[in-house]
Amino acid sequence: MAEGKSGPVRRLPRAQRREQILAAATKAFARNGFTATGLDDIAAEAGVTRVILYRHFDSKTDLYQAALDRFCAVLSDHVAEPVGGFTDASIDGMLKAAIAEPAGFRLLFAHAAREPEFKALAEQFRSDITEIAHLQISKIVSDQAWARWAAQLAPTAAIEAIIAWLDAGQPDPDLAADRVRHVIAGVITAAAAHTGFDCLPPSLDSIHPLPAGGQREHPT
Repeated sequence: MAEGKSGPVRRLPRAQRREQILAAATKAFARNGFTATGLDDIAAEAGVTRVILYRHFDSKTDLYQAALDRFCAVLSDHVAEPVGGFTDASIDGMLKAAIAEPAGFRLLFAHAAREPEFKALAEQFRSDITEIAHLQISKIVSDQAWARWAAQLAPTAAIEAIIAWLDAGQPDPDLAADRVRHVIAGVITAAAAHTGFDCLPPSLDSIHPLPAGGQREHPT
């Protein structure tokens, strides 16, 4: 129980206490999911009593929604353009948001769609970034069926690549954005290919040429 975790709860300004509770709730929900996380768990994570928690949030659903809104604000601070716009700046911004709030990144992109009460919101978010991605990818991939395929896959690939990087312990932070860009470029390359491995790989902002003086090495 939260009361047994520490001594008397120190008084904080209301906004600071709300932020403390939201940060704790984000971690708890991302760790155990909506159903398995109780308000007592969140109170204990935050180091407050359940009574204090109810002064700020009416229900667990209200708290979960506020945690999602909190991370969306973090994402907006780091990504000035739509998430599905796979430019260098947007990938850098997504990665910075994930570094700033790894639990929030997982909550929005990995967990919300699994929760019945928030599934529609998560699916709408995914639909929106797919449409944005399609507008960009269709300028590179002439076959519209494959452009649509890539637009559905590329956001998922980018998000999963970032989550996998978080899970791996955030190795080589200076290289991480480029690794994610390679993942996205691989999806677009596959969609644009006419036969096997014979096409140039599209980049995120433009198309990069092959390395000087050589053919791309084919897998055996």
